[in-house]
Amino acid sequence: MALAGDKNRIVGEEDISGVNNLKRKGDEAEGGEDDSKNSRIESCFDQPVDSSVHEVIKYTPSALPAKHYDAKTTEPISCGLCSMDELLSWNRSEASSFNVAVVPLAPRQPRLINCLRRTLVSHDMMGGYLDDRFVQGTNSEAPYAFYHWQYIDIFNYFTHQLVTVPPAVWTNAAHKHGVIVLGTFITEWTDGATMCEAFLKDEESYRAVADKLVQISQYYGFDGWLINIENSLSEAAVRNTPLFLRYLTDQMHERVPSSLILWYDSVIENGNLEWQNELNQSNRMFFDACDGFFTNYNWDEKNLEQMKDYSGVQGRQADVYVGVDVFARGNVVGGMLETNKALDLIRKHNFSAAIFAPGWVYESLSDKSEFRSNQDKFWALLSDYLYIHRAASRLPFISSFCQGFGKAVYRKGQRETEKSWFNLSAQEIQPSYYHMDLGGPGWVSSSGCPEDAWNGGCSLLLHGLIPATLNTPICAKIFSLHVPLDSKIMVTLVYKASAGITISLQLTTTDSIHCSQSEVHEVTLTSLSHKTLSVGAQAVSQISDLCGNRNLHGWTVKCSQLELHGCVLREVCVLIHRDGEPQDQSFSCRVGEIMVLNVDTLQLPTDPVRGLCVDDVVWQRGVGTLPESLLLNATLRWDYPGESVRHFRVYWRRLRGPDPRIPAGQLELLARAYSNQFRVTELVVPKPPSVLELVVEPVIRNGFPVPESHWGRRQLSYTDTFEQ
Repeated sequence: MALAGDKNRIVGEEDISGVNNLKRKGDEAEGGEDDSKNSRIESCFDQPVDSSVHEVIKYTPSALPAKHYDAKTTEPISCGLCSMDELLSWNRSEASSFNVAVVPLAPRQPRLINCLRRTLVSHDMMGGYLDDRFVQGTNSEAPYAFYHWQYIDIFNYFTHQLVTVPPAVWTNAAHKHGVIVLGTFITEWTDGATMCEAFLKDEESYRAVADKLVQISQYYGFDGWLINIENSLSEAAVRNTPLFLRYLTDQMHERVPSSLILWYDSVIENGNLEWQNELNQSNRMFFDACDGFFTNYNWDEKNLEQMKDYSGVQGRQADVYVGVDVFARGNVVGGMLETNKALDLIRKHNFSAAIFAPGWVYESLSDKSEFRSNQDKFWALLSDYLYIHRAASRLPFISSFCQGFGKAVYRKGQRETEKSWFNLSAQEIQPSYYHMDLGGPGWVSSSGCPEDAWNGGCSLLLHGLIPATLNTPICAKIFSLHVPLDSKIMVTLVYKASAGITISLQLTTTDSIHCSQSEVHEVTLTSLSHKTLSVGAQAVSQISDLCGNRNLHGWTVKCSQLELHGCVLREVCVLIHRDGEPQDQSFSCRVGEIMVLNVDTLQLPTDPVRGLCVDDVVWQRGVGTLPESLLLNATLRWDYPGESVRHFRVYWRRLRGPDPRIPAGQLELLARAYSNQFRVTELVVPKPPSVLELVVEPVIRNGFPVPESHWGRRQLSYTDTFEQ
């Protein structure tokens, strides 16, 4: 079956207010009625620019829906839907704008439609909605994260709730790497059978359910559904199931380009719940009505052979995803640290793979401090059966290698916060992680290193041993790409290298038209000046910040300018040269950041933050060691072009009060925000009457600082009586 859409984009790049949830324009809810929530957001944006928002403190319970906000802290959280009534009554006015993915689906090579043997990951972990439910991130000593995106095509977030909406942090991270994200619609047991009889009884009923699933996917910005009916169906219900699938698939394709609907191997054509462990005549009717088929896990090679010869699969082998349970439950091939055995057979017969619950490496291997090592080991076992996908976005190409969690948050090589944290929205484009033998005693390995970083939570650690017999530099490949280059580019590399080695870069390019005739460019890294780059006078100090500091907090910052015409960047390697005479030499190099920029775009940011407003204020009394303290909870919203921003830094400070003799305070960082809204929670503020200032600083992708005059600012005054 042809996949929907010819472009790697999600709906919302044009006109979906759910994805761009901070537009000033109101949206219309289903049925044509006014969307009350968007009207309220519009009212928030209408706060006069130079005015102070005034609040009278009232210790009333939060009116925010507990489903979308933590009952204690009012932090925004992700959740699913548990009942059919909840699904059928869903509408945008009651949905959570915080859980809308803000990252569009990035282009990559090859595109899914051209992948003949795909890889799907189905993430099922301990009931779901764990640390990842906190939309703005959370403090976590040992979270689970996934970062081997270059190996996979599709990510499915799985729970046993009726409707599983993927947390926005997962969709943001996946989309950044060009990976399609699916939610889950599942019915099970007696209750599931009852629901199915109700919604599959006639066309009106199944269309109503399908319409809501489309609206939810469209609003939250993910790309489709895994449909899992794990209960028996009546004759009427099973007859309507392919019609439901066809209608849902068609509607998703129409509204969400690049979308997918997959069916899980469960019921068969007579309505019985009989897992087949293969695609065959008993379940083909469901396969024919959607984009793909996810088999049950208890197959053997005979099942694969039968499927390969089955007429119903001809021309659509890539749409058959053979299920692999990493926990190895039941009579399965491989699993756990032998999952590669299952992949070997699946690829031998030219099928796609569906890897279920790879979080086994986190759940079952007890030492959570070794999670990165265990995760890398697991995916290395599978790497021979997986295919590298190349990021294909246009410049700028930037990565600090942050995996979305760490022991601290770093900014320009210094710790910005000291606590362990988790937020997959902070994850940046991930490099290749591997261990490679160099002959004799030599080797090189790449891994995430949370002990030190340039920006975010970790750096890329390249370490190993250069054998005495190796007379050429080690080429440690860090990225496989398909990035069109402008004629003049600037390359920046930030790193820390051990003694006895010299670091440079190697870029491999191809002709952009014919994608042939590869050229290798060794990039000599220096300190560039604004004169070298021929930029405007206003960008002089910014160029010095990017490239003029040879050593900053122990990090070496170097740049180079290249002139390339009609090229596509295909590989990025760090070249590690041994200094001195040949000998076995251990080495390490932490890579903090790489940037490839279009020289013509190196200019100061001109967009200001507009319309910063304060909404949904909740006051609380302190507890524990600070029982007399006053806690502020509030939502900040603003306008800023998302395509240019890396993240936002949100600050606060006291301007006045309660003692007029105390001068205004300094700005204090609250957090980083990854969309145009942020929920301030449990902020200890001065007693009333007082005035605070809330500030939003954009951090843009090319590294140039945004002038303070362009930051968003809003004053909040508050009293404990109406008179003050």
